[in-house]
Amino acid sequence: MKFLIVVLFLSIFNYMYSQDRIITYPAPDSAVLNADYSTCVRISGKDWTNIPNYLVKVDEVVNVNHQEKNVSMSYFDFSGEAEVSIKYNRGKIKSARIRPLSLGIEPVIRGNTITFKLTRPCNISIEVNGDIFQNLHLFSNPIYSSVPAKSDTNVIYFGPGRHFIKDNILRVPSGKTVFLEGGAILMGKILFENVENAKLIGHGIIDQSMHPGIRIIHSRNIEVDGVFCAQCFTGGSEGVVIRNVKSMSYYKWGDGMNVISSKNVLFDGVFIRSSDDCTTVYGTRGEFTGGCSHITMQNSILWADVAHPILVGTHGNTNHPEYLEDLKYVNIDILDHNEAQIDYQGCMSLNAGDSNFIRNVLFDDIRVEDFRRGQLLNLRVFYNLKYCTSPGRGIENVTFRNVSYHGKNAEMSVIAGYDDTRKVKNIVFENLRINGILITDTMKGKPGWYKTGDMARFFIGEHVAGIKFR
Repeated sequence: MKFLIVVLFLSIFNYMYSQDRIITYPAPDSAVLNADYSTCVRISGKDWTNIPNYLVKVDEVVNVNHQEKNVSMSYFDFSGEAEVSIKYNRGKIKSARIRPLSLGIEPVIRGNTITFKLTRPCNISIEVNGDIFQNLHLFSNPIYSSVPAKSDTNVIYFGPGRHFIKDNILRVPSGKTVFLEGGAILMGKILFENVENAKLIGHGIIDQSMHPGIRIIHSRNIEVDGVFCAQCFTGGSEGVVIRNVKSMSYYKWGDGMNVISSKNVLFDGVFIRSSDDCTTVYGTRGEFTGGCSHITMQNSILWADVAHPILVGTHGNTNHPEYLEDLKYVNIDILDHNEAQIDYQGCMSLNAGDSNFIRNVLFDDIRVEDFRRGQLLNLRVFYNLKYCTSPGRGIENVTFRNVSYHGKNAEMSVIAGYDDTRKVKNIVFENLRINGILITDTMKGKPGWYKTGDMARFFIGEHVAGIKFR
């Protein structure tokens, strides 16, 4: 009898949590929507359900002038397999693509409607007629297996609708969980300050006007999961997990997810489209002191409308030199990089200034699509007079493994030290592919008098040692 009860329980459990399911969230009455697209989702063979397309802003730089552009954003939760139908309301569809291209999602175009299937939750950009400034960002989330109870005294619960916060700041106490349910829009910033063991979870929206959105400072054991916001900042903290957070900014200095003077920080499955650097790792700056260590970003998508997708090293403490070390970037899609200023170019940039020493860095499984303007990578020990009070001390032990770039817009990458005591050394490239060509020290067709970097359009300057292409 007990055996039959267990079997029955497992059958019900598998039915509830293994079947194809979709959860959608109506927009609050006061939400600002965008009519460029009409979006529907369904389980195969079932009825279509409309989901709202929110109006969000991004930054377009024309020459040197910044312009706000209105784009679209939709989201839903699902398990199993989902079908998506998107009607384009601005005219005729001549072409359409879904990015990241690495996902291999091929849209079917019929008239002014695009359809496709999703076999797992993911964050994607749907771009009609090559337009990246009237696109649709579609964020599909996994279904939460456990939702906090509204009655739980350790839960601060925001259900569907628009919520206004006194003085625009919600200070999260230690031990508390903020749950921002899908269909909720929070008109306020979330602040974790001098707290521990606290969370912000849910699939709701922190309004873009409430930037930076999320701020984690001088805190320990903090988790942020699932929400949409303008920025998510970490400073002077330890044991931070930021998972499946979608960050989109449109204003000056709109970095996506900075890390300053912190350790043991994990970004997993995030999407960042930013109006400045997507993600940074710095030492001492402002109220935050100390280096950074054990910072990991994985399974994520980066789109820099301005500046760097990844930047490490500009800020530190000249009087008390620091290390930025044990950094990992794994399974990353870089969709764009657009920077006219040469000092701020590089999809992957390690720029050691302010007496910082950058060491033990891994870039693994990085796919770079054809960006608008910039460099694939930039490794320099430098002295940027605008931001630094001294040159950095060095860059050492960096591995680029399974990095690929497909495109024609990349300018020349740079690898350069500062002097004989401030070098870039022990840099290894394993399986580097540029437009499908494997770049190695023994590659066919490389003249014997060439540096291997010449074959990849990498300028390898002075004060550099131990560069290998395998």
